[in-house]
Amino acid sequence: MTSTTDANTDTTGATDTSGTPGTYGELRAQLATLTTEAFRPELAEIDRLSTEEIARIMNGEDATVPAAVAERLPQIAAAIDATAERMARGGRLIYAGAGTAGRLGVLDASECPPTFNTDPAEVVGLIAGGPSAMVTAVEGAEDSKELAAADLDALKLTADDTVVGISASGRTPYAIGAVEHARAQGALTIGLSCNADSALAAAAEHGLEVVTGPELLTGSTRLKAGTAQKLVLNMISTVTMIRLGKTYGNLMVDVRASNEKLRARSRHIVSLATGASDTAIEAALAATDGEVKNAILVILGQVDGPTAARLLTESDGHLRAALAAVRTT
Repeated sequence: MTSTTDANTDTTGATDTSGTPGTYGELRAQLATLTTEAFRPELAEIDRLSTEEIARIMNGEDATVPAAVAERLPQIAAAIDATAERMARGGRLIYAGAGTAGRLGVLDASECPPTFNTDPAEVVGLIAGGPSAMVTAVEGAEDSKELAAADLDALKLTADDTVVGISASGRTPYAIGAVEHARAQGALTIGLSCNADSALAAAAEHGLEVVTGPELLTGSTRLKAGTAQKLVLNMISTVTMIRLGKTYGNLMVDVRASNEKLRARSRHIVSLATGASDTAIEAALAATDGEVKNAILVILGQVDGPTAARLLTESDGHLRAALAAVRTT
């Protein structure tokens, strides 16, 4: 499923199979209103340029994306604060999208357990058509609002959850359907799109419209739009986890040491946070079953493993608060 089909859908949830000229004319008129679908005549002969020239143009295009994200930072921050508040009450962060947008959501969700030691059920990525759609197109899946509602129902959505609908065009039925269904259930809703005045943003409590402009290849929203979506999703998950106490400064103290590289990183993090010797670090990790945050508290707070675990539980996982509790006793 490519990101170009992200825009070739009808927000009513119906799939066109008639192929009538009138229907195609209507769709073309709709596409003409989308910035992400705009044709750029100045690039009409880009295929005649040298490889380096094309790469230079593309690099220049990519350089404009952070500025587009920066224009929406106040709205992004408000959405993150609302998300962190819900997650602090036990809610989940759920991404929902089709094609490239859906894949980006699944990618961000899948990176949270090893980075922040979250349970796989805490941050979830839904892609129209299910897991197989990550690598193979599932025709028509993105055209169904009902499919999005069913996918959310399967997760037993609650009012403490946050649902982020992702769609470059801002008009993909699956993403809009997810947001509409979630909002009806009382969940927090965020709509991330790359066109102004989008149906997705209108459906969500927090509409994030990062307008990246026409693409290098007309309608290929896996390019600038995809990059913008990745940047915003990075912010949503990372800053939310910072707010939840998953970091200590800029150290990933909740990292899950699931392989040799991460085990080495764990020891490096404890070293950076405490300045302790290798012997002390190994002893602290042994006393805390390899939990980085707990090991840091053992060293800096001069407490044993069980006490560190208790203090962190009482501090809702915030290491700074746990350290403050040690120092005031």
